[in-house]
Amino acid sequence: MTKTQQHAFSSIKYTRTRSVAVSPDVMRERRLIMGLRNDPHADVFRLLRTQVLKQLRENNWTSLAVVAPTAECGKTFVTANLAIALAMEVNQTVLVVDADLRNPQVAWYYGLDIEKGLLDYLQTDVPVEDLLVNPGFERLVVLPGKHTTSVSSELLSLPKMTALVEELKSRYQSRIVLFDLPPLLSSDDALLFMPHFDAALLVVEDGKSSPEEVQRSLAILGETNLAGTLLNKVKGAVFPRYRYGLGVKNA
Repeated sequence: MTKTQQHAFSSIKYTRTRSVAVSPDVMRERRLIMGLRNDPHADVFRLLRTQVLKQLRENNWTSLAVVAPTAECGKTFVTANLAIALAMEVNQTVLVVDADLRNPQVAWYYGLDIEKGLLDYLQTDVPVEDLLVNPGFERLVVLPGKHTTSVSSELLSLPKMTALVEELKSRYQSRIVLFDLPPLLSSDDALLFMPHFDAALLVVEDGKSSPEEVQRSLAILGETNLAGTLLNKVKGAVFPRYRYGLGVKNA
């Protein structure tokens, strides 16, 4: 990559994409720690970023799905913070797609007040450009979710969704796309969506995700590349203020 390209990535100005800066109070409340200055927890996500980027670059992968066995393991918390950490590197841009049509939470973490999301794009003629939001961080864009549906697997399988994903992945050569997906054991959404991402990051919760749930999740991900397994909400974490800890184990 040339110095000119690096400078272009470091000084992006959004014209069509709406920009909404997240307030520090919202970031503290919702544990968006990568957006806070001098937060000691940020080092954990810098480490995770380094490990993820190593995997992506060594394998020429450009898309990563963040998944979990069950609800409330912290996959969206990880997605939101990892996205900021990745965007802090000037060598690429980052797009977060909230593909959890059953319980979209990405917009909440970024404090975005939105009226429409991915579901509206799939069900109506709203242009995807009207849905994209820059949450105030350089080189980061979000395609949020808003409403919920019980037929998410059918919608994720639509040709319209397939075409959208391929367009989002190919529009910019140096873009990393993060997909936040529904829990693996609650639906077949992730399994059906598997052809759309290069690798997966599995988030499990310390003390909650059972060995059986982890094994079943790994079996579902058996036909995709596993970028790593992340242990969230570790008991006795070094930083008890946020009541979570992170440990990363590469596959």
